Amino acid sequence: MSELILNTLRRSTLSKDLRDSEIELLAGLVTQREYKSGECILEPGAVELKDCLLIVAEGNVEAKFNSAGQAVTLHQLQQGDIAGVISFVGGSVQNISATIVAKSDAKILLLERGRLESLLNSCPSLVYYVMRGIARDVHGTARRMNTQSVEMNNYIYHTHGRY
Repeated sequence: MSELILNTLRRSTLSKDLRDSEIELLAGLVTQREYKSGECILEPGAVELKDCLLIVAEGNVEAKFNSAGQAVTLHQLQQGDIAGVISFVGGSVQNISATIVAKSDAKILLLERGRLESLLNSCPSLVYYVMRGIARDVHGTARRMNTQSVEMNNYIYHTHGRY
């Protein structure tokens, strides 16, 4: 297993509660895929990666949203950041609203849901801590978006002296 995979998992919110031996076990479950600059990694309705969690290992990756025909950048993903959470946890690919695009050549780790679930009987704590890491990541995203919304409202309505 490569150092890139291990280092990426160590930086990810997925492994915050995992011991080194558990990170190595998790590393054995992921596969690595390379994308060229400008290549679409994940988009609404795409079924190819519908059961995969994406973990950015290397490169510049953006989450974008199409609003009124214009692509709007939602977030710049860094090494260890995750994407594809909705379909990974069992949601429909139709619920995916963001497009994930490689802004430079990128390496992405893929964790298939079935491979993680294969550890439910033998390593339930690992599965629990990974899912807890996913929940932590989603909470961080929601918190960031709420903060941005409040700041935008303050700017638009000239409140709280922050405009």
